[in-house]
Amino acid sequence: MPSPSVILITGCSTGIGRATAIRLAAAGHIVYASARRLQDIDDLAALGCQLLELDVTDEASMNAAVDGVLDRHGRIDVLVNNAGYSLSGAVETLSMTDVRRQFETNVFGAVRMAQLVLPSMRRSGRGRVINIGSMGGILTFPGGGAYHATKYAMEAFSDALRFEVRGFGIDVVLIQPGLIRSAFTTTAVAAVSQESGPYSTFNAAVARNTAQTYVAGPLARLGGEPDAVAVAVERAVTARTPRARMRVTPSARLLMVLRRILTDRQWDRFVGSQYPQPTSGEAPSSKKATSPRMP
Repeated sequence: MPSPSVILITGCSTGIGRATAIRLAAAGHIVYASARRLQDIDDLAALGCQLLELDVTDEASMNAAVDGVLDRHGRIDVLVNNAGYSLSGAVETLSMTDVRRQFETNVFGAVRMAQLVLPSMRRSGRGRVINIGSMGGILTFPGGGAYHATKYAMEAFSDALRFEVRGFGIDVVLIQPGLIRSAFTTTAVAAVSQESGPYSTFNAAVARNTAQTYVAGPLARLGGEPDAVAVAVERAVTARTPRARMRVTPSARLLMVLRRILTDRQWDRFVGSQYPQPTSGEAPSSKKATSPRMP
């Protein structure tokens, strides 16, 4: 990869995207940090980033952002597909409008951004597409059906794309973070339905447990800060031959191995120690949300 590289990052208003933009700009790269609202990232200009208004659910916005970088530099060396959020709650309680928005942001936006930058990368004979996935693309927690589905999709998208573009000198890397302490958690908790009904106790536990897991308990100690992911992205940018997948934080390494060795029913029992299972004709469970216990 050329140095400095021209790098476009989506979703830089908070967390991983912000930390990645700061780290790569500090390393001397030409970093285009983007967000739906420029006022959310205006402080990044003083840290060496170029700012872009970019909504990955809007075709015109994506085209304008990519064309703007290409008009100025003639190339985009690295795309970091980071924009995303978590929609939480029992599947039956989710609005289909919200589910579609989840996929538009977490999956379709990433696919379209890759489509838009790949022609210039092919002409250059080099490039990197770095997708921010999750350990949630390998394992699933109750109450996260929509979010996990998008991260499973990113696994397949990254695998297919990696094969398809390698012959043009383009690498595709999937970053798989575990628990990361950021505003991501607040967004996930706020999205959980508070309506009464057969899932009310369950949804309340999902919200409570999501909030608690990132700040207390054994898994929180195995989590990390957004900059841990930024370090992995920097390695993916600079490595001569980057790894196809990069796990970040001990929680990702532990839980992904655990999910691989447990049967489906054993995994259900494991997460059952953390979430009350919705049932028919029973009084609401009084089970409190706790951090998962290792089997």
